[in-house]
Amino acid sequence: MKDGQRLRSIRNIGIMAHIDAGKTTTTERILFYTGRVHRIGEVDDGAATMDWMELEKERGITITSAATTCFWRDYRINIIDTPGHVDFTVEVERSLRVLDGAVVIFCAVGGVEPQSETVWRQADRYRIPRVAFINKMDRVGADYDQAVSMMRTRLGAHPVPIQLPIGSEDLFAGIIDLIKMKAVVYDESTQGATFHEEEIPRDLVDRARRDREGLLEAISHYDEGVLERYSAGEKITAQEVRQALRSATIDTKLVPVLCGAAIRNKGVQRLLDAVVDFLPSPTDVPPMIGTNPKTGEIEERKADDREPLAALTFKIQSDPFAGKLAFTRIYSGRLRSGLRVYNTANEDRERITRLLLMHANNREEVESASAGDIVAIVGLRSVRTGHTLCDERHPITLETMQFPEPVMSVAIEPKTKADEDRLSAAMRKLEEEDPTFTVRLDPETGQTIISGMGELHLEVLVDRMLREFTVGANVGRPQVSYKETILEGASGEGRFVRQTGGKGQYGHVFLDLEPRGRGQGFEFVDALRGETIPREFVPSIEQGIRGAMENGVLGGYPVVDVRAILKNGSYHEVDSSEIAFKIAAAMAFEDAARNAHPILLEPLMTVEIVVPEIYVGDVLGDLNGRRGRIMGIAARKDRQVIAAVVPLSEMFGYATTLRSLSQGRAHHTMQFAQYAEMPQVLADRLLTRIQRR
Repeated sequence: MKDGQRLRSIRNIGIMAHIDAGKTTTTERILFYTGRVHRIGEVDDGAATMDWMELEKERGITITSAATTCFWRDYRINIIDTPGHVDFTVEVERSLRVLDGAVVIFCAVGGVEPQSETVWRQADRYRIPRVAFINKMDRVGADYDQAVSMMRTRLGAHPVPIQLPIGSEDLFAGIIDLIKMKAVVYDESTQGATFHEEEIPRDLVDRARRDREGLLEAISHYDEGVLERYSAGEKITAQEVRQALRSATIDTKLVPVLCGAAIRNKGVQRLLDAVVDFLPSPTDVPPMIGTNPKTGEIEERKADDREPLAALTFKIQSDPFAGKLAFTRIYSGRLRSGLRVYNTANEDRERITRLLLMHANNREEVESASAGDIVAIVGLRSVRTGHTLCDERHPITLETMQFPEPVMSVAIEPKTKADEDRLSAAMRKLEEEDPTFTVRLDPETGQTIISGMGELHLEVLVDRMLREFTVGANVGRPQVSYKETILEGASGEGRFVRQTGGKGQYGHVFLDLEPRGRGQGFEFVDALRGETIPREFVPSIEQGIRGAMENGVLGGYPVVDVRAILKNGSYHEVDSSEIAFKIAAAMAFEDAARNAHPILLEPLMTVEIVVPEIYVGDVLGDLNGRRGRIMGIAARKDRQVIAAVVPLSEMFGYATTLRSLSQGRAHHTMQFAQYAEMPQVLADRLLTRIQRR
């Protein structure tokens, strides 16, 4: 097969959604109908192919993204199944960075739920073309029209239904294809593998005609040929509709919407058709843009085997048999076993030992891989998430990924002396795998502190240490990751002088501190005039300030959102040194920060609670007691949806409380919103506890 033809037959897609919308269930049907597996594995039975970790099987949720490859209509589809829980949103972020298209799955009952919104915004940021699949049409309360409407109102999307459901809930029997204007009915005796087309039921003909008109009107805005024929009242063929819809989808103007019930084996084959028909191949997306690390110039790499190598590592995974696996998307050029590649992030040259095609946790060794492929590389020691691998003669650095900062921490210590080394090794490997997992040593208590995105995230990481690395560890209570900032401007002076008989140390710095807007981070401004401080010491001064910001002046929490302005200082021709100015800068920062009205910031969480109406009063009362701010209440069928913003410190153990308040009938989702000022009374209590330690 010629390279251009090969690339046009590839689809790199992700499957993503809110937790429990049916991502993994849908993926299992895709693998079954494409012949990749010979029996359907169910999530509830712990037998899903893509949920291969023991923890995933036990909990019935996806924790880590898993990759696989299947074939449909002679097209190769590389799939990444991503987690739906907000604690593992990093898996979605790094998957989207290397994908060309996505299938976003919505529950027909819940519609657009919080994590659906999160992954949609992530896909918007990377301009990922999408198709939507309204799943669970067989569930009580399923409402296709409401789900489509929520896509418009909550996501700001332009959904275009290309299918209609035939019935809903227990009466869901199949779908109406609005492109071919045929009804599709599935044979349940063959697990949906066989189906037949028939005429549209008479009671749905008018609705189908009306919705097809809506489809034609939508695509006519983006295709002049369709617009001319539609305006003239001419018949538009199914192939013309597909071509126009494909162009608009790839340009992220429209989102084709399909429906089905994956657990009942209905609608999945047409979803596969939509992936092939509407989502882009590597040749349909713009060339990858990067920076030449030697010249600083912007360069591009086209999806072509003949171009210089450019590949991005988007995930690191520890494998007990193969060692470290580096999941990599090849944008241009070719990789082969034994090839030496150049890592622009650390200027390292490494040799590829083996190349693997992954199917969940099973692997197939290949000799080479080309542009458009996603492979796991064995043998790279120093590579990390976001590193670019390239040809050293044609270096390029591709844009990496931005990950959220951890919001929750726990102290961890080995149970025995024998566990000490194993714990360090386990944490080091997990840090390599997960950019949102951090490890630090508390200088005051000497404790090892691990931080992550939430209770479940930390719980899973600790569980993995026990299972995969056989480490015994004691874990403290979860702690909130507070931060510090300032409310006013202030000046500070730092003077570091040491005389030891020989060459001494001298550094003298004047700083101004100013507050910045929330989330704007740190800014250093060099406002020196004249030669009061030699220029070679300015980088050391900035380093000193950044070091002091790691441990703030109130409770030792990191300082954020400040501007430090270097105004003046003095130096000694003999005794001044980089270390002296680094220490003086830290002293000046602390002096200024104490006079700049320092405050504590606490993380706030966006919480959405779906609760029967009878329990709404109890839930609202409990939220008020947790310092929650109610943002709105909306009706959804027989439930009420409460949206609130609540401090993270008040939400520990909330799932248990909510079950008790609602007799187990309510559920909630929670994700990080922003940092905000902590009430002074509570901040004083927290600081008093810290001082007593």
